[in-house]
Amino acid sequence: MIKHLFKLVWNRKRSNFLLMLEVFASFLILFFVVTLGVYFADNYRQPLGFSYDNVWHLSTGRQGSDDIWVPEDATTLEQVILAIKSNEEVEGVAGVHTPPYGFGNRSSVNEYNGREVAMEVNEVTDEFKDVMGLQLAAGRWFGKEDDGMNWHPLVINQRMAREWYGAEDPVNKKFEPWSQDGAEYRVIGVVTDFRKDGEFAGLINYVFDRRRLGDPERRPPRDLVIKVRPGTTVAFEERLLTKLQEIAKQWSFEAELLSQAREFSLKLRLGFVFGVGLVAVFLMLMVGLGLVGVLWQNVTQRTKEIGLRRAKGATAGDIHRQILGELLVLTSFGLILGVVLVIQFPLLDLIGFISTKVYIRGLLVSLVIIYGLTIAAGLYPSWLATKVQPAEALHYE
Repeated sequence: MIKHLFKLVWNRKRSNFLLMLEVFASFLILFFVVTLGVYFADNYRQPLGFSYDNVWHLSTGRQGSDDIWVPEDATTLEQVILAIKSNEEVEGVAGVHTPPYGFGNRSSVNEYNGREVAMEVNEVTDEFKDVMGLQLAAGRWFGKEDDGMNWHPLVINQRMAREWYGAEDPVNKKFEPWSQDGAEYRVIGVVTDFRKDGEFAGLINYVFDRRRLGDPERRPPRDLVIKVRPGTTVAFEERLLTKLQEIAKQWSFEAELLSQAREFSLKLRLGFVFGVGLVAVFLMLMVGLGLVGVLWQNVTQRTKEIGLRRAKGATAGDIHRQILGELLVLTSFGLILGVVLVIQFPLLDLIGFISTKVYIRGLLVSLVIIYGLTIAAGLYPSWLATKVQPAEALHYE
């Protein structure tokens, strides 16, 4: 029976080619949307690595850019932080180059002894761990004991430790990618995996670079994160900003709850998936309607053939299974081409940010949806085929 179905599809290869091409294109788009959805869902279940509850993001808005600053900026920032800490509503404050859920990142790709590693880097002050609730997995965090060192301390996340150091303990080891041109960097601690961009973001290599408050030789952080006591109202925000503006008259300040930044980030990412998914849904509907129309026409044109099969003893169930079987074979040809194409991406390492587990899930779900769609589209035309009577074949012209 299966061999016969393949033969029937092959005999109509010209008329079936466009339909197979349509299935092929639909599968690629559906696979992209489904895999992206599975990727986001899998990320959402992973630990975030920090806590955003009762944390504010304060942008200082100082003049110039991150790379253009004057030593006085470091002194002014130190005064601003001291003024913030003087409020009883504040539990802690830290400087940061890019706050959680903030747009923009400092990326770095380094090569050492033939090994290449990509990472994101964030410049933070000593209180960042306590303000954001980071968890140490090994070693220690930045502290006053690092002031007198003749090397630069770094804290990395667990993924960075696994990729660069493997099974070795990275604590107190030199960080070779940066320890060049006379400067030496050492890893003093490892935090649990940290995802700055939020719940839907994938896990990446992460490095924290220390910034000492008041240091005139290194650029000060532009942004601050403030841990406030539960129940702190917006009235404190207005009072705080007024006070800070008196200290740094040339700067502008803007405060935002990290929970609000999180909400905006989630909506932005979900909006993208929803938009692409909506296009995919309309495409699937078009494919389904196209399949119904083609099969309907196919049944009409094959009245004589179907009638002869009924005259030779084929039951309505046999006809029903034949039409659906041809459709599944036709769909399989289009899907084989699609699967052969999509499995090339992980083999060529073109989508390294998506794990093999997520990729396989997206592939299987896409196949199930396409097959389910084709079966649903073929139910009515195949039912029409079962209504063809043997007498109709005799009167067919």
